[in-house]
Amino acid sequence: MSELPPNGNHDDQPGPLDSFDEIIEAETTRDPDLAVIEAGSRTLRTQGGPPQADGPARPEDPEVDEALREVESELATRWGETKLEPSVSRISALMDVLGEPQRSYPSIHITGTNGKTSTARMIEALLGAFELRTGRYTSPHVQSITERISLDGAPISAERFVETYRDVKPYVEMVDAQQEYRLSFFEVLTGMAYAAFADAPVDVAVVEVGMGGSWDATNVIDASVAVVTPIDLDHTDRLGGTPAEIATEKAGIVKRDATVIMAQQPVDAAQVLLKKAVETDATVAREGLEFGVVARQVAVGGQLLTLRGLGGEYTEVYLPLHGAHQAHNAAVALAAVEAFFGVGAQRAEPLDVDTVRKAFAAVASPGRLEVVRRSPTVVLDAAHNPAGARAAAGAIGEAFQFSRLVGVVGASGDKNVRGLLEAFEPVFAEVVVTRNSSHRAMDVDELAAIAVEVFGEDRVQVEPRLPDALEAAITLAEEEGEFAGGGVLVTGSVITVGEARLLLGKG
Repeated sequence: MSELPPNGNHDDQPGPLDSFDEIIEAETTRDPDLAVIEAGSRTLRTQGGPPQADGPARPEDPEVDEALREVESELATRWGETKLEPSVSRISALMDVLGEPQRSYPSIHITGTNGKTSTARMIEALLGAFELRTGRYTSPHVQSITERISLDGAPISAERFVETYRDVKPYVEMVDAQQEYRLSFFEVLTGMAYAAFADAPVDVAVVEVGMGGSWDATNVIDASVAVVTPIDLDHTDRLGGTPAEIATEKAGIVKRDATVIMAQQPVDAAQVLLKKAVETDATVAREGLEFGVVARQVAVGGQLLTLRGLGGEYTEVYLPLHGAHQAHNAAVALAAVEAFFGVGAQRAEPLDVDTVRKAFAAVASPGRLEVVRRSPTVVLDAAHNPAGARAAAGAIGEAFQFSRLVGVVGASGDKNVRGLLEAFEPVFAEVVVTRNSSHRAMDVDELAAIAVEVFGEDRVQVEPRLPDALEAAITLAEEEGEFAGGGVLVTGSVITVGEARLLLGKG
């Protein structure tokens, strides 16, 4: 296809999954988002060892595990990621007392509504394939808090995470004492990431914003390349109610003389971004004009792409991720790395195509249409807003030939849940609504009421516990028979996907 012109338990007896709730309930002094990480990990160990997954499990060394637990507990006492005071004053103060570590390496800064983490992982893979040492900072995490800070494509070890926290803690406390509000959870982690990258040291940092851009804690870097993935409506209470208003906040990452790599955008958002580029003398490369997807076809385990970059065409690029949206993310990532190396500006020739192919073939993005079980097939996708849900719904129909797809949905209460459910309605035969263990999770009865309005009562099943919801959905999918092609998609929240990933294991 062408997109751009060429040139489980079923009875009342307690089972292994029942301990999941018990562990979480016992963690009364910890943030629910952190408690569930340990709960899932311990539950899996009782079922037959640590999870076979890309994400890190709890440390095996009891002393290291205890030290990480202490750090998590201390971080959990700070403002969470949903409580914001729009300012970079505190993080700037922290960077100052740390000696401005974020200025010791070049960086690529990524904002947008959807696709940021996948794009960051692709950029990281490309830079690593060209033998650069990378640091990657992304959020939220799927399985372990250590995932947020990566070196050379892998999360830093628990030992290094603890060491980094202890190194910056005295400076954090110094800034806390000087500011009206203490540094938030996300601000401390951002400071840790920038310090860890400087200490490594890295050749380049790949940094994903937490929210917005202008006042995001990450925005104390002066990135030479600013990437804007597709902008849509999300966090409207904080960023604005239109794509243009949201783009105004996200355009804040564009620095003077930078190169802006712009994914396909709504017209009003594009206008805002282009205006910002003019104001900052930035160079703009737009998907669909200066770069893009020339062609793509479904392949086993992913897709085969032809991409047009800033320096030319790259053919036969295998990407082991599903969906048109991931192909577009790949085009954006390639253009960002080309811009970082000066392709299209200082140099005319493209990047080495074999190196590009090698990099993309090794990309993984946990929780993004990730298959974690077969017979029946269970797929995880972290879609949490209508735009993400539409992308996932389209991709799953293209990549998987399910005769019947059952959804498991656990969403956050501050999201456009109706829009998310409406996006999945055409592809879900039935939906099992549930909730994750986070304090942000939507009440299951409230979610069920919306689901009934969207799907009809006969297509909705309610299971307040995620383990029960998974078992119910798998049972429904199995009713199709072993060879009939029933499947399950778990979605609605990164936290829901992370918990399901821990409960089910991988592969």
